[in-house]
Amino acid sequence: MPREIVLDTETTGFEPHLGHRLVEIAALEIEDFLPTGRSFHAYIDPERDMPADAERVHGLSAAFLKGKPRFADPEVAHAFLEFVGEAPLVAHNAAFDRAFVNWELGLAGLPDLPEPRWVDTLALARRRFPGMQNSLEALCKRFKISLSEREKHGALIDARLLAAVYLELSGGRERGLELTVAQVSGVVAIEGRSDYGARPRPLTPRSSEAERAAHAEFVLGTVKSELWKTWL
Repeated sequence: MPREIVLDTETTGFEPHLGHRLVEIAALEIEDFLPTGRSFHAYIDPERDMPADAERVHGLSAAFLKGKPRFADPEVAHAFLEFVGEAPLVAHNAAFDRAFVNWELGLAGLPDLPEPRWVDTLALARRRFPGMQNSLEALCKRFKISLSEREKHGALIDARLLAAVYLELSGGRERGLELTVAQVSGVVAIEGRSDYGARPRPLTPRSSEAERAAHAEFVLGTVKSELWKTWL
């Protein structure tokens, strides 16, 4: 699977055209649905007040954000675009993140990130779990992904959680196991099983000689197919 970018944002509200702005953006690089360890993260000065409702969600105050880079500053906008490159963008409820990212890019005089580049995990989840709760938190609980680090919404932790959810929506942890097996050239260590030692090949028979002889006599006298006799 080619390189993809899992993305999450925090904002001052819901509508960029009403003056709401980005305050945090995080992007996490994945390959074959697994994080590579490379990421981009920035807090952003929105140059406006922080509504109380928004602060309760993500915990970012106007005082904390004051003096942080603006989105249009090169260390945010240009660095973000350089990190993203041409990779597809994975987001939960992608229309929301896309609207804010493209609005900020437009204010900075930079090209937007067109809709065909975006993968919406909310749409993927709704197709797989129709009629169910499909928020990021609900999906983490469904897939047994730990939420212990998520005291409030935060772009970086939510991007990490979304990467784990995206793996599950794209085939589950078995895919990660297959990749691990390939990466170690077929040598697999299974934690907690070392006390048993190597499994013998072939396995030691658990039937007695008398039982095996009785079985062979039954097959030869009862079964007409020659195929079964080849296994005696």
